[in-house]
Amino acid sequence: MPRILAPLLSAVTYARWLHLVIGCVFSGVVLMVYPGVSGPSLAELLVRAVPVDAVLLVAAALVPAMRRAEGVQARLLLVPDRERDIAAEPARTWADRRRTAVWLVGRVGLGTAVGTLSVLVPVAAVDLLTTRTPDLQGVRLPALEGPSWYPLLAPVLLFGLGWLIVWAGRLQLAMAVRLLGPSPAERLAAAELRAERLLERNLLARELHDSIGHALTVTVLQAGAAREVGDPAFVAKALEVIEETGRQAMDDLERTLALLRDTREDGPGAAGEAAAAGGDALGSPGSLGSGEAGSRGDARERPGIEQLPTLFDTARAAGSPVEAWIDVAPAKLPGVLSREGYRIVQEGVTNALKYAPGEPITVRIAVRDGRLELRCVNASRTGGGTAVRPSPRRGGKGLRGIRERAVLLGGEASAGVESGEWVLAVRVPLRLGA
Repeated sequence: MPRILAPLLSAVTYARWLHLVIGCVFSGVVLMVYPGVSGPSLAELLVRAVPVDAVLLVAAALVPAMRRAEGVQARLLLVPDRERDIAAEPARTWADRRRTAVWLVGRVGLGTAVGTLSVLVPVAAVDLLTTRTPDLQGVRLPALEGPSWYPLLAPVLLFGLGWLIVWAGRLQLAMAVRLLGPSPAERLAAAELRAERLLERNLLARELHDSIGHALTVTVLQAGAAREVGDPAFVAKALEVIEETGRQAMDDLERTLALLRDTREDGPGAAGEAAAAGGDALGSPGSLGSGEAGSRGDARERPGIEQLPTLFDTARAAGSPVEAWIDVAPAKLPGVLSREGYRIVQEGVTNALKYAPGEPITVRIAVRDGRLELRCVNASRTGGGTAVRPSPRRGGKGLRGIRERAVLLGGEASAGVESGEWVLAVRVPLRLGA
Protein backbone atom coordinates (compact mmCIF):
# COMPACT_ATOMS: atom_id res chain seq x y z
CA MET A 1 0.00 0.00 0.00
CA PRO A 2 2.70 2.59 0.79
CA ARG A 3 4.19 2.10 -2.69
CA ILE A 4 0.78 2.66 -4.26
CA LEU A 5 -0.13 5.74 -2.24
CA ALA A 6 3.33 7.40 -1.97
CA PRO A 7 3.33 8.86 -5.52
CA LEU A 8 -0.17 10.26 -4.96
CA LEU A 9 1.03 12.12 -1.86
CA SER A 10 4.31 13.36 -3.32
CA ALA A 11 4.83 17.08 -3.94
CA VAL A 12 6.72 16.18 -7.13
CA THR A 13 3.55 14.69 -8.63
CA TYR A 14 1.61 17.93 -8.19
CA ALA A 15 4.49 20.10 -9.39
CA ARG A 16 4.41 18.08 -12.60
CA TRP A 17 0.62 18.35 -12.68
CA LEU A 18 0.98 22.14 -12.55
CA HIS A 19 3.37 21.96 -15.51
CA LEU A 20 0.76 19.95 -17.43
CA VAL A 21 -2.06 22.36 -16.52
CA ILE A 22 -0.05 25.31 -17.87
CA GLY A 23 -0.17 23.62 -21.28
CA CYS A 24 -3.92 23.19 -20.90
CA VAL A 25 -4.30 26.89 -20.08
CA PHE A 26 -2.60 27.82 -23.36
CA SER A 27 -4.96 25.56 -25.28
CA GLY A 28 -7.96 27.03 -23.44
CA VAL A 29 -6.96 30.61 -24.28
CA VAL A 30 -6.63 29.72 -27.96
CA LEU A 31 -9.98 27.93 -27.83
CA MET A 32 -11.75 31.03 -26.52
CA VAL A 33 -10.27 33.11 -29.36
CA TYR A 34 -10.90 30.54 -32.08
CA PRO A 35 -13.27 28.86 -32.73
CA GLY A 36 -14.95 30.16 -29.55
CA VAL A 37 -16.53 28.38 -26.63
CA SER A 38 -19.87 27.69 -28.33
CA GLY A 39 -20.27 24.55 -30.33
CA PRO A 40 -21.89 21.14 -30.48
CA SER A 41 -19.48 19.50 -28.00
CA LEU A 42 -16.22 20.06 -26.15
CA ALA A 43 -14.52 17.31 -28.17
CA GLU A 44 -15.35 19.01 -31.48
CA LEU A 45 -14.17 22.38 -30.18
CA LEU A 46 -10.84 20.88 -29.16
CA VAL A 47 -10.41 19.19 -32.54
CA ARG A 48 -10.98 22.52 -34.29
CA ALA A 49 -8.48 24.28 -32.04
CA VAL A 50 -5.68 21.73 -32.62
CA PRO A 51 -4.43 23.12 -35.98
CA VAL A 52 -4.37 26.67 -34.59
CA ASP A 53 -2.47 25.51 -31.49
CA ALA A 54 0.06 23.64 -33.62
CA VAL A 55 0.74 26.61 -35.91
CA LEU A 56 1.23 28.99 -32.97
CA LEU A 57 3.50 26.56 -31.12
CA VAL A 58 5.70 25.91 -34.16
CA ALA A 59 6.02 29.66 -34.71
CA ALA A 60 6.99 30.14 -31.04
CA ALA A 61 9.62 27.39 -31.34
CA LEU A 62 11.45 29.46 -33.98
CA VAL A 63 12.35 32.01 -31.29
CA PRO A 64 15.69 30.87 -29.76
CA ALA A 65 14.78 32.11 -26.28
CA MET A 66 11.70 29.85 -26.19
CA ARG A 67 13.88 26.76 -25.75
CA ARG A 68 15.65 28.36 -22.81
CA ALA A 69 12.35 29.38 -21.17
CA GLU A 70 10.91 25.89 -21.58
CA GLY A 71 14.10 24.32 -20.20
CA VAL A 72 14.05 26.52 -17.09
CA GLN A 73 10.36 25.82 -16.48
CA ALA A 74 10.84 22.07 -16.97
CA ARG A 75 13.73 22.04 -14.50
CA LEU A 76 11.63 23.79 -11.88
CA LEU A 77 8.37 21.86 -12.23
CA LEU A 78 9.26 18.44 -13.66
CA VAL A 79 12.00 17.92 -11.04
CA PRO A 80 14.48 15.81 -13.03
CA ASP A 81 16.95 13.57 -11.20
CA ARG A 82 19.81 15.58 -12.73
CA GLU A 83 19.36 19.14 -13.90
CA ARG A 84 21.91 18.75 -16.70
CA ASP A 85 19.55 16.21 -18.34
CA ILE A 86 17.39 19.20 -19.34
CA ALA A 87 19.25 22.05 -21.00
CA ALA A 88 18.50 25.68 -20.23
CA GLU A 89 20.13 27.16 -23.30
CA PRO A 90 18.62 29.03 -26.27
CA ALA A 91 18.19 27.20 -29.57
CA ARG A 92 21.33 27.46 -31.69
CA THR A 93 20.52 25.21 -34.63
CA TRP A 94 17.49 24.30 -36.70
CA ALA A 95 17.60 20.86 -35.11
CA ASP A 96 17.12 22.54 -31.73
CA ARG A 97 14.16 24.47 -33.09
CA ARG A 98 12.57 21.31 -34.51
CA ARG A 99 12.95 19.49 -31.20
CA THR A 100 11.50 22.51 -29.39
CA ALA A 101 8.49 22.53 -31.72
CA VAL A 102 7.83 18.83 -31.12
CA TRP A 103 8.16 19.42 -27.38
CA LEU A 104 5.70 22.33 -27.37
CA VAL A 105 3.08 20.46 -29.38
CA GLY A 106 3.48 17.32 -27.25
CA ARG A 107 3.43 19.30 -24.01
CA VAL A 108 0.26 21.21 -24.88
CA GLY A 109 -1.46 18.09 -26.23
CA LEU A 110 -0.71 16.00 -23.15
CA GLY A 111 -1.45 18.93 -20.83
CA THR A 112 -4.81 19.57 -22.51
CA ALA A 113 -5.84 15.94 -22.06
CA VAL A 114 -4.76 15.83 -18.41
CA GLY A 115 -6.19 19.28 -17.62
CA THR A 116 -9.55 18.43 -19.15
CA LEU A 117 -9.77 15.19 -17.23
CA SER A 118 -8.70 17.01 -14.06
CA VAL A 119 -11.94 19.01 -14.35
CA LEU A 120 -14.32 16.37 -15.70
CA VAL A 121 -13.39 13.49 -13.37
CA PRO A 122 -14.02 15.36 -10.06
CA VAL A 123 -17.33 16.64 -11.47
CA ALA A 124 -18.27 13.07 -12.38
CA ALA A 125 -17.27 11.88 -8.91
CA VAL A 126 -19.52 14.48 -7.29
CA ASP A 127 -22.32 13.45 -9.64
CA LEU A 128 -21.94 9.84 -8.55
CA LEU A 129 -22.15 10.86 -4.89
CA THR A 130 -25.13 13.20 -5.16
CA THR A 131 -27.60 11.74 -7.65
CA ARG A 132 -29.27 8.40 -8.23
CA THR A 133 -29.18 8.86 -12.03
CA PRO A 134 -25.74 10.35 -12.70
CA ASP A 135 -24.83 11.74 -16.10
CA LEU A 136 -21.07 11.33 -16.51
CA GLN A 137 -20.34 13.88 -19.23
CA GLY A 138 -22.90 12.50 -21.63
CA VAL A 139 -22.79 8.89 -20.42
CA ARG A 140 -26.06 8.55 -18.50
CA LEU A 141 -26.17 5.63 -16.09
CA PRO A 142 -29.44 3.83 -15.44
CA ALA A 143 -31.48 4.88 -12.41
CA LEU A 144 -31.46 2.53 -9.45
CA GLU A 145 -34.14 1.69 -6.93
CA GLY A 146 -33.07 1.02 -3.38
CA PRO A 147 -29.43 1.15 -2.19
CA SER A 148 -27.08 2.44 -4.91
CA TRP A 149 -23.51 1.30 -5.49
CA TYR A 150 -22.76 4.34 -7.69
CA PRO A 151 -21.05 6.30 -4.85
CA LEU A 152 -18.47 3.51 -4.62
CA LEU A 153 -17.26 4.47 -8.09
CA ALA A 154 -16.30 8.00 -7.00
CA PRO A 155 -13.09 7.07 -5.13
CA VAL A 156 -12.16 4.71 -7.97
CA LEU A 157 -12.41 7.56 -10.45
CA LEU A 158 -10.37 9.89 -8.24
CA PHE A 159 -7.74 7.21 -7.62
CA GLY A 160 -7.48 6.58 -11.36
CA LEU A 161 -7.14 10.32 -12.02
CA GLY A 162 -4.34 10.52 -9.45
CA TRP A 163 -2.35 7.76 -11.11
CA LEU A 164 -3.07 9.25 -14.54
CA ILE A 165 -1.44 12.48 -13.32
CA VAL A 166 1.53 10.48 -11.95
CA TRP A 167 2.18 8.68 -15.23
CA ALA A 168 1.48 11.78 -17.34
CA GLY A 169 4.07 13.68 -15.27
CA ARG A 170 6.63 10.92 -15.80
CA LEU A 171 5.90 10.88 -19.52
CA GLN A 172 6.26 14.67 -19.66
CA LEU A 173 9.65 14.39 -17.90
CA ALA A 174 10.81 11.73 -20.36
CA MET A 175 9.78 13.98 -23.26
CA ALA A 176 11.65 16.91 -21.72
CA VAL A 177 14.85 14.89 -21.30
CA ARG A 178 14.61 13.67 -24.89
CA LEU A 179 13.56 16.90 -26.60
CA LEU A 180 14.96 19.64 -24.33
CA GLY A 181 18.08 17.79 -23.25
CA PRO A 182 21.44 18.19 -24.96
CA SER A 183 21.74 16.72 -28.43
CA PRO A 184 24.18 13.83 -29.04
CA ALA A 185 26.73 16.33 -30.39
CA GLU A 186 26.32 18.53 -27.30
CA ARG A 187 26.67 15.52 -24.99
CA LEU A 188 29.86 14.52 -26.80
CA ALA A 189 31.24 18.05 -26.51
CA ALA A 190 30.40 18.12 -22.79
CA ALA A 191 32.08 14.76 -22.28
CA GLU A 192 35.19 15.97 -24.10
CA LEU A 193 35.23 19.10 -21.94
CA ARG A 194 34.98 17.05 -18.74
CA ALA A 195 37.74 14.74 -19.97
CA GLU A 196 39.94 17.75 -20.78
CA ARG A 197 39.42 19.25 -17.34
CA LEU A 198 40.14 15.89 -15.68
CA LEU A 199 43.32 15.55 -17.72
CA GLU A 200 44.44 19.01 -16.68
CA ARG A 201 43.81 18.24 -13.00
CA ASN A 202 45.71 14.97 -13.31
CA LEU A 203 48.62 16.78 -14.95
CA LEU A 204 48.84 19.33 -12.15
CA ALA A 205 48.43 16.67 -9.46
CA ARG A 206 51.23 14.63 -11.03
CA GLU A 207 53.52 17.64 -11.13
CA LEU A 208 52.88 18.41 -7.47
CA HIS A 209 53.35 14.79 -6.47
CA ASP A 210 56.66 14.47 -8.31
CA SER A 211 58.28 17.72 -7.24
CA ILE A 212 56.85 18.35 -3.77
CA GLY A 213 56.86 14.67 -2.84
CA HIS A 214 60.54 14.37 -3.71
CA ALA A 215 61.40 17.54 -1.80
CA LEU A 216 59.56 16.39 1.33
CA THR A 217 61.17 12.95 1.20
CA VAL A 218 64.67 14.42 0.97
CA THR A 219 63.92 16.98 3.69
CA VAL A 220 62.64 14.36 6.14
CA LEU A 221 65.62 12.08 5.53
CA GLN A 222 68.15 14.90 5.87
CA ALA A 223 66.56 16.24 9.06
CA GLY A 224 66.43 12.79 10.60
CA ALA A 225 70.04 12.01 9.68
CA ALA A 226 71.26 15.35 11.04
CA ARG A 227 69.52 14.72 14.34
CA GLU A 228 71.02 11.22 14.67
CA VAL A 229 74.60 12.07 13.61
CA GLY A 230 75.02 15.32 15.49
CA ASP A 231 78.21 16.23 13.61
CA PRO A 232 78.28 20.01 12.98
CA ALA A 233 79.74 19.60 9.48
CA PHE A 234 77.12 16.99 8.56
CA VAL A 235 74.34 19.14 10.01
CA ALA A 236 75.53 22.13 7.99
CA LYS A 237 75.59 20.02 4.81
CA ALA A 238 72.13 18.65 5.58
CA LEU A 239 70.73 22.13 6.09
CA GLU A 240 72.28 23.21 2.79
CA VAL A 241 70.61 20.31 0.99
CA ILE A 242 67.29 21.06 2.70
CA GLU A 243 67.53 24.71 1.65
CA GLU A 244 68.32 23.88 -1.97
CA THR A 245 65.61 21.22 -2.15
CA GLY A 246 63.07 23.60 -0.63
CA ARG A 247 64.01 26.31 -3.12
CA GLN A 248 63.49 23.93 -6.05
CA ALA A 249 60.16 22.81 -4.60
CA MET A 250 59.05 26.43 -4.29
CA ASP A 251 59.94 27.02 -7.95
CA ASP A 252 57.92 23.96 -8.98
CA LEU A 253 55.01 25.05 -6.81
CA GLU A 254 55.05 28.54 -8.34
CA ARG A 255 55.01 27.06 -11.84
CA THR A 256 52.08 24.80 -10.98
CA LEU A 257 50.13 27.67 -9.40
CA ALA A 258 50.78 29.71 -12.53
CA LEU A 259 49.20 26.94 -14.59
CA LEU A 260 46.19 27.00 -12.28
CA ARG A 261 45.87 30.76 -12.76
CA ASP A 262 46.00 30.25 -16.52
CA THR A 263 43.17 27.74 -16.24
CA ARG A 264 40.96 30.16 -14.32
CA GLU A 265 41.70 33.22 -16.44
CA ASP A 266 41.75 31.65 -19.89
CA GLY A 267 39.11 28.96 -19.42
CA PRO A 268 39.23 25.19 -19.97
CA GLY A 269 42.23 23.98 -21.92
CA ALA A 270 44.50 26.80 -20.84
CA ALA A 271 46.43 24.59 -18.47
CA GLY A 272 47.08 22.11 -21.25
CA GLU A 273 48.26 24.85 -23.58
CA ALA A 274 50.49 26.42 -20.95
CA ALA A 275 51.84 23.00 -20.06
CA ALA A 276 52.70 22.33 -23.67
CA ALA A 277 54.41 25.70 -23.96
CA GLY A 278 56.40 25.08 -20.80
CA GLY A 279 57.30 21.52 -21.61
CA ASP A 280 54.48 19.82 -19.71
CA ALA A 281 53.12 18.51 -22.96
CA LEU A 282 51.17 15.64 -21.53
CA GLY A 283 47.67 16.79 -22.36
CA SER A 284 47.42 14.40 -25.28
CA PRO A 285 49.74 12.40 -27.52
CA GLY A 286 49.21 14.92 -30.26
CA SER A 287 50.46 17.79 -28.11
CA LEU A 288 53.80 16.25 -27.21
CA GLY A 289 55.82 18.14 -29.75
CA SER A 290 54.08 21.48 -29.59
CA GLY A 291 55.21 24.75 -28.16
CA GLU A 292 58.86 24.27 -27.23
CA ALA A 293 59.07 27.98 -26.59
CA GLY A 294 56.56 30.65 -25.78
CA SER A 295 56.16 33.62 -23.54
CA ARG A 296 54.76 31.55 -20.70
CA GLY A 297 56.99 28.52 -21.30
CA ASP A 298 60.28 30.44 -21.08
CA ALA A 299 59.52 31.55 -17.54
CA ARG A 300 58.53 28.08 -16.37
CA GLU A 301 61.13 25.77 -17.88
CA ARG A 302 61.20 22.41 -16.15
CA PRO A 303 64.42 20.55 -15.34
CA GLY A 304 65.68 18.03 -17.88
CA ILE A 305 68.14 15.14 -17.93
CA GLU A 306 71.04 17.60 -17.71
CA GLN A 307 69.92 18.39 -14.14
CA LEU A 308 70.07 14.74 -13.02
CA PRO A 309 73.58 15.05 -11.44
CA THR A 310 72.11 17.57 -8.96
CA LEU A 311 69.31 15.13 -8.18
CA PHE A 312 71.84 12.35 -7.57
CA ASP A 313 73.90 14.60 -5.30
CA THR A 314 70.79 15.27 -3.24
CA ALA A 315 70.17 11.52 -2.89
CA ARG A 316 73.79 10.93 -1.88
CA ALA A 317 73.52 13.68 0.72
CA ALA A 318 70.48 11.85 2.09
CA GLY A 319 72.68 8.80 2.67
CA SER A 320 71.95 6.62 -0.38
CA PRO A 321 74.91 5.91 -2.69
CA VAL A 322 74.01 6.54 -6.33
CA GLU A 323 75.75 5.06 -9.38
CA ALA A 324 74.59 6.61 -12.63
CA TRP A 325 75.39 5.93 -16.29
CA ILE A 326 73.89 8.47 -18.67
CA ASP A 327 74.79 7.32 -22.17
CA VAL A 328 72.89 9.98 -24.07
CA ALA A 329 73.55 13.60 -24.92
CA PRO A 330 70.72 15.71 -23.44
CA ALA A 331 71.04 18.20 -26.30
CA LYS A 332 70.10 15.47 -28.80
CA LEU A 333 66.91 14.53 -26.99
CA PRO A 334 63.56 16.18 -27.77
CA GLY A 335 62.81 18.65 -25.01
CA VAL A 336 59.74 16.79 -23.78
CA LEU A 337 61.69 13.50 -23.51
CA SER A 338 64.43 15.20 -21.51
CA ARG A 339 61.95 16.77 -19.10
CA GLU A 340 59.74 13.71 -18.69
CA GLY A 341 62.85 11.53 -18.35
CA TYR A 342 63.96 13.71 -15.45
CA ARG A 343 60.58 13.37 -13.74
CA ILE A 344 60.58 9.58 -14.19
CA VAL A 345 64.07 9.21 -12.72
CA GLN A 346 63.20 11.65 -9.94
CA GLU A 347 60.21 9.51 -8.96
CA GLY A 348 62.34 6.35 -9.06
CA VAL A 349 64.98 7.92 -6.80
CA THR A 350 62.30 9.30 -4.46
CA ASN A 351 60.74 5.84 -4.09
CA ALA A 352 64.19 4.36 -3.36
CA LEU A 353 64.85 6.96 -0.67
CA LYS A 354 61.41 6.40 0.83
CA TYR A 355 61.28 2.60 0.84
CA ALA A 356 65.00 1.74 1.04
CA PRO A 357 66.83 4.60 2.78
CA GLY A 358 70.60 4.19 2.74
CA GLU A 359 70.59 1.42 0.12
CA PRO A 360 72.57 1.85 -3.16
CA ILE A 361 70.68 3.19 -6.16
CA THR A 362 71.69 2.40 -9.73
CA VAL A 363 70.44 4.49 -12.63
CA ARG A 364 71.09 3.76 -16.31
CA ILE A 365 69.91 5.95 -19.19
CA ALA A 366 70.74 4.98 -22.76
CA VAL A 367 69.42 4.99 -26.32
CA ARG A 368 68.94 1.60 -27.98
CA ASP A 369 67.13 0.76 -31.20
CA GLY A 370 65.63 4.24 -31.48
CA ARG A 371 64.21 4.18 -27.97
CA LEU A 372 65.20 5.96 -24.78
CA GLU A 373 65.62 3.46 -21.94
CA LEU A 374 65.60 4.46 -18.29
CA ARG A 375 66.31 1.96 -15.54
CA CYS A 376 66.38 2.58 -11.78
CA VAL A 377 67.40 -0.28 -9.46
CA ASN A 378 67.64 -0.52 -5.68
CA ALA A 379 67.22 -3.00 -2.79
CA SER A 380 66.00 -2.68 0.81
CA ARG A 381 67.31 -3.69 4.21
CA THR A 382 65.68 -6.03 6.67
CA GLY A 383 67.62 -6.31 9.88
CA GLY A 384 71.30 -6.58 9.06
CA GLY A 385 71.03 -8.03 5.59
CA THR A 386 69.61 -7.21 2.24
CA ALA A 387 66.16 -8.37 1.29
CA VAL A 388 63.56 -7.70 -1.30
CA ARG A 389 61.64 -4.51 -0.69
CA PRO A 390 57.88 -4.97 -0.45
CA SER A 391 56.02 -3.39 -3.33
CA PRO A 392 54.47 0.02 -2.65
CA ARG A 393 50.78 -0.08 -2.00
CA ARG A 394 48.63 -0.91 -4.97
CA GLY A 395 47.48 2.12 -6.93
CA GLY A 396 50.31 4.36 -5.66
CA LYS A 397 50.31 7.72 -7.38
CA GLY A 398 54.03 7.63 -8.17
CA LEU A 399 54.13 4.45 -10.24
CA ARG A 400 50.77 5.29 -11.83
CA GLY A 401 52.16 8.70 -12.83
CA ILE A 402 55.24 7.07 -14.37
CA ARG A 403 53.09 4.69 -16.41
CA GLU A 404 50.89 7.57 -17.58
CA ARG A 405 53.93 9.57 -18.70
CA ALA A 406 55.35 6.58 -20.56
CA VAL A 407 52.07 5.80 -22.32
CA LEU A 408 51.51 9.41 -23.38
CA LEU A 409 55.03 9.40 -24.82
CA GLY A 410 54.19 6.28 -26.80
CA GLY A 411 56.23 3.92 -24.63
CA GLU A 412 55.83 1.54 -21.72
CA ALA A 413 56.86 1.24 -18.07
CA SER A 414 57.25 -1.69 -15.70
CA ALA A 415 58.10 -1.97 -12.00
CA GLY A 416 58.69 -5.01 -9.83
CA VAL A 417 61.14 -7.35 -8.14
CA GLU A 418 63.91 -8.91 -10.22
CA SER A 419 66.62 -11.05 -8.60
CA GLY A 420 66.12 -9.54 -5.18
CA GLU A 421 66.10 -5.96 -6.42
CA TRP A 422 63.37 -3.46 -7.13
CA VAL A 423 63.57 -2.48 -10.79
CA LEU A 424 61.82 0.41 -12.52
CA ALA A 425 62.20 0.25 -16.31
CA VAL A 426 60.82 2.69 -18.87
CA ARG A 427 61.18 2.60 -22.66
CA VAL A 428 59.91 5.38 -24.92
CA PRO A 429 60.52 6.08 -28.61
CA LEU A 430 62.85 8.94 -29.53
CA ARG A 431 60.47 10.06 -32.27
CA LEU A 432 57.22 11.16 -30.67
CA GLY A 433 54.18 9.49 -32.12
CA ALA A 434 56.28 6.70 -33.66
